[in-house]
Amino acid sequence: MSDRNMKYLNDNRIIYKRNPINDEPTHSTDHYDYYEDGTHENYHLFNSKSKITSYRSLKWHAVVLYYLNDYNKEKHAEIIRFICDKHNNFMTFKIDDSSVSNIINNTYYKSLYAPKNKIRKIIFKDYCRLNFKEKMQIVGKLLGRNKTIHEDDIYQCMIDLNESNQKITWNKIAKLLKCSERTVIRNINKELKNEKTILNEEI
Repeated sequence: MSDRNMKYLNDNRIIYKRNPINDEPTHSTDHYDYYEDGTHENYHLFNSKSKITSYRSLKWHAVVLYYLNDYNKEKHAEIIRFICDKHNNFMTFKIDDSSVSNIINNTYYKSLYAPKNKIRKIIFKDYCRLNFKEKMQIVGKLLGRNKTIHEDDIYQCMIDLNESNQKITWNKIAKLLKCSERTVIRNINKELKNEKTILNEEI
């Protein structure tokens, strides 16, 4: 399958990623920003090979795109219809015109608000030249020092593996967090299990 048609978004100057603008990192390096308490302000759409696999995910992407761009409804409709065209490789499923119209109407608001977003603690910077192993060493160093394993830490590892085009396994996450696989499994919920499946589908 060919890659997403990102050229169209870039040519139209559509913003599809933004680093935190209010939260300050606990510390920052040339390669990454670290937020000890996490941040919900990181929006990086289309950052891995994973594509949109559900109506719910499509709606979230549409809300984020509107929030980041604050464009008029005509432009919003144009961009969402482009993404919903399966030939452009943003989605894994076809969606009828009526459903696309519903998405457009239900994600265009007169007042902007920050869409719900999962917490992130480590954000690798654009054009970071670290390879996968080096990135995972940083993740393990920063998150593995915690005595208590949290769902947010597990999700962070899942996203980092996915963005490096690596299959997510509980064993890999356990190694990053320096704990047993049983400990990881004991601290996951249904949402994380579903997210793991979705993220792995396109790898």
